[in-house]
Order: sequence, then structure tokens, then C-alpha cells
Amino acid sequence: MARLLPPESASLEVVSREMGVSVGTLERWREDAQTRPARGRAWSAGARLEAVITTAAMNEAAKGAWCREYGVYPGDLDKWRASCTTALVDPQDAPASPQATRADRKRIKELERDLLRKDRALAETAALLVLSKKVSAIFNRGEDE
Repeated sequence: MARLLPPESASLEVVSREMGVSVGTLERWREDAQTRPARGRAWSAGARLEAVITTAAMNEAAKGAWCREYGVYPGDLDKWRASCTTALVDPQDAPASPQATRADRKRIKELERDLLRKDRALAETAALLVLSKKVSAIFNRGEDE
């Protein structure tokens, strides 16, 4: 039903084909909806985005006239704009909270300690391997003579 009303105002024939409802029924529904106060109508997410885009470049007088024409409060437009902006924010762009930063620092320290321990173990293992090769080379050479 919202598609038949401003700001989208889709044609009756298109909506009729999409929904499988006769044009006469859609006309009756649209007339009923238009007799209700505009402020009581629900705006779809796409229609709200379109309204925000349409009114973005308008000055206050033009925006007020648009709001009166479509039955929207200017405060609603501000809320819709904030909602659109929030929806488009990349989670990585959001600043980290102090708790998250503290937890991240703690995790980094734990990982660095673990990495240092593993590096030392790897160095020790490599040294033992080299020594065992040298020992076996010394004892095997003695047996060949």
C-alpha cells in the first residue's frame, strides 16, 4: 500500500501485477489511505531514504514546504538521516571503547609472550638438532676408521 502513496507513487497497474490484486481494489485502498491523516502513514525504508536524499540539498523553507506536502515532521527527516548514516557506518571505522582497547592490549601482550616462548623453544630445538648431528658425525666417523 505504501508504494501507491507519495513519495513513491507507483502506478496502479504495476502494483496490481506485482501483488495480484485488481486495480479497482488498489484504487479503493489508496483512496482510504489518502483520507487518513498523512502523519499516520508508514514510510518504507526505501521511501525514507528517498525522502532524505530529496530534502538533503533543500533550504529550510523548501524543506518545510516538502514536509507539509508529504505530511512529515522535519524532526522525522533528521531521525531518518541519522538512521541512514548509522546504517552506512563501517564497523571498523567506529572508535573502540576503552574496555575493548584494554582487552585488546591484554590479548596482544599474551600473544607476544606466547610467541617469545615458542621462539625460544624453537631455538633450543634447533640447537639440540645441530648438536645431535655433530655428535652422531663424531661417533660415526670413529667407527668407519
